[in-house]
Amino acid sequence: MSIIEKENKLVEEFSVLGEWMDRYALLIEKGKDCPVLPDADKNDSFLIKGCQSRVWIKAELKEGKVYFKADSDAVITKGIASMLLYVFSGETPQDILDAPVDFLDRMGLKEHLSPTRSNGLTAMLKQIKLYALAFGMKKGGA
Repeated sequence: MSIIEKENKLVEEFSVLGEWMDRYALLIEKGKDCPVLPDADKNDSFLIKGCQSRVWIKAELKEGKVYFKADSDAVITKGIASMLLYVFSGETPQDILDAPVDFLDRMGLKEHLSPTRSNGLTAMLKQIKLYALAFGMKKGGA
Protein backbone atom coordinates (compact mmCIF):
# COMPACT_ATOMS: atom_id res chain seq x y z
CA MET A 1 0.00 0.00 0.00
CA SER A 2 1.41 3.42 -0.96
CA ILE A 3 1.78 6.36 1.41
CA ILE A 4 -1.17 8.12 -0.27
CA GLU A 5 -3.33 5.00 0.12
CA LYS A 6 -2.42 4.74 3.81
CA GLU A 7 -3.16 8.43 4.32
CA ASN A 8 -6.54 8.07 2.58
CA LYS A 9 -7.37 5.05 4.72
CA LEU A 10 -6.73 7.04 7.90
CA VAL A 11 -8.78 9.98 6.64
CA GLU A 12 -11.67 7.64 5.87
CA GLU A 13 -11.37 5.89 9.23
CA PHE A 14 -11.57 9.16 11.12
CA SER A 15 -14.22 10.78 8.91
CA VAL A 16 -16.84 8.15 9.74
CA LEU A 17 -16.61 9.21 13.38
CA GLY A 18 -18.71 12.34 13.82
CA GLU A 19 -17.75 13.35 17.34
CA TRP A 20 -14.23 14.41 18.23
CA MET A 21 -14.38 12.46 21.48
CA ASP A 22 -14.78 9.32 19.35
CA ARG A 23 -11.83 10.40 17.21
CA TYR A 24 -9.68 10.92 20.32
CA ALA A 25 -10.71 7.44 21.48
CA LEU A 26 -9.56 6.06 18.12
CA LEU A 27 -6.25 7.92 18.46
CA ILE A 28 -5.75 6.35 21.88
CA GLU A 29 -6.61 2.92 20.44
CA LYS A 30 -4.10 3.43 17.61
CA GLY A 31 -1.44 4.22 20.19
CA LYS A 32 -1.79 0.67 21.47
CA ASP A 33 -0.70 -0.56 18.01
CA CYS A 34 2.44 1.58 17.95
CA PRO A 35 5.62 -0.41 17.24
CA VAL A 36 7.24 -0.59 20.67
CA LEU A 37 10.44 1.26 21.37
CA PRO A 38 12.61 -0.57 23.92
CA ASP A 39 13.27 1.29 27.18
CA ALA A 40 16.99 1.39 26.33
CA ASP A 41 16.13 3.64 23.36
CA LYS A 42 14.07 6.09 25.41
CA ASN A 43 16.93 8.53 25.71
CA ASP A 44 17.80 12.02 24.51
CA SER A 45 19.16 10.68 21.20
CA PHE A 46 15.64 9.79 20.06
CA LEU A 47 13.64 12.35 22.07
CA ILE A 48 11.61 14.71 19.90
CA LYS A 49 12.26 18.31 20.84
CA GLY A 50 9.27 20.64 20.81
CA CYS A 51 6.70 18.22 22.20
CA GLN A 52 4.89 18.93 25.44
CA SER A 53 4.88 15.18 26.14
CA ARG A 54 7.95 13.02 25.99
CA VAL A 55 8.06 11.35 22.57
CA TRP A 56 10.82 9.18 21.17
CA ILE A 57 11.14 8.11 17.55
CA LYS A 58 13.86 5.80 16.32
CA ALA A 59 14.43 4.82 12.69
CA GLU A 60 16.51 2.25 10.88
CA LEU A 61 17.14 1.55 7.23
CA LYS A 62 16.63 -2.04 6.08
CA GLU A 63 16.88 -3.07 2.45
CA GLY A 64 16.34 0.49 1.24
CA LYS A 65 13.29 1.20 3.41
CA VAL A 66 12.93 3.16 6.63
CA TYR A 67 11.32 1.49 9.64
CA PHE A 68 10.25 3.48 12.68
CA LYS A 69 9.52 2.70 16.31
CA ALA A 70 8.15 5.19 18.80
CA ASP A 71 6.81 5.70 22.28
CA SER A 72 5.34 8.49 24.36
CA ASP A 73 4.33 9.08 27.93
CA ALA A 74 0.96 10.49 26.75
CA VAL A 75 -1.72 8.30 25.16
CA ILE A 76 -2.98 10.80 22.55
CA THR A 77 0.56 11.70 21.53
CA LYS A 78 1.40 8.01 21.23
CA GLY A 79 -1.66 7.61 18.99
CA ILE A 80 -0.50 10.47 16.77
CA ALA A 81 2.98 8.91 16.56
CA SER A 82 1.42 5.55 15.71
CA MET A 83 -0.50 7.09 12.80
CA LEU A 84 2.65 8.70 11.45
CA LEU A 85 4.53 5.42 11.72
CA TYR A 86 1.69 3.60 9.96
CA VAL A 87 1.95 6.03 7.04
CA PHE A 88 5.73 6.29 6.73
CA SER A 89 7.27 3.09 8.11
CA GLY A 90 8.38 0.61 5.48
CA GLU A 91 8.74 3.28 2.79
CA THR A 92 11.83 4.44 0.91
CA PRO A 93 13.55 7.62 2.07
CA GLN A 94 12.63 9.36 -1.19
CA ASP A 95 8.95 8.39 -0.93
CA ILE A 96 8.87 9.77 2.61
CA LEU A 97 10.48 13.02 1.50
CA ASP A 98 8.12 13.37 -1.47
CA ALA A 99 4.95 12.53 0.47
CA PRO A 100 2.42 15.25 1.12
CA VAL A 101 1.21 15.38 4.69
CA ASP A 102 -2.13 17.04 4.01
CA PHE A 103 -3.96 14.00 5.41
CA LEU A 104 -3.67 15.53 8.90
CA ASP A 105 -5.53 18.62 7.70
CA ARG A 106 -8.09 16.49 5.85
CA MET A 107 -8.70 14.60 9.09
CA GLY A 108 -9.19 17.90 10.91
CA LEU A 109 -6.62 16.75 13.43
CA LYS A 110 -4.48 19.87 13.60
CA GLU A 111 -7.43 22.14 14.34
CA HIS A 112 -8.53 19.92 17.26
CA LEU A 113 -5.15 19.73 18.94
CA SER A 114 -3.87 22.18 21.52
CA PRO A 115 -1.13 24.49 20.22
CA THR A 116 1.51 22.51 22.13
CA ARG A 117 0.31 19.16 20.71
CA SER A 118 0.17 20.70 17.25
CA ASN A 119 3.79 21.86 17.68
CA GLY A 120 4.68 18.34 18.80
CA LEU A 121 3.02 16.86 15.72
CA THR A 122 5.02 19.21 13.51
CA ALA A 123 8.22 18.24 15.36
CA MET A 124 7.47 14.51 14.87
CA LEU A 125 6.87 15.02 11.14
CA LYS A 126 10.05 17.05 10.83
CA GLN A 127 12.07 14.31 12.56
CA ILE A 128 10.60 11.61 10.30
CA LYS A 129 11.53 13.67 7.23
CA LEU A 130 15.03 14.30 8.66
CA TYR A 131 15.56 10.58 9.16
CA ALA A 132 14.48 10.00 5.55
CA LEU A 133 16.82 12.72 4.32
CA ALA A 134 19.76 11.31 6.29
CA PHE A 135 19.12 7.75 5.11
CA GLY A 136 18.62 8.95 1.53
CA MET A 137 21.95 10.78 1.60
CA LYS A 138 23.69 7.79 3.18
CA LYS A 139 22.28 5.43 0.57
CA GLY A 140 23.24 7.84 -2.22
CA GLY A 141 26.80 8.02 -0.96
CA ALA A 142 26.65 11.72 -0.19
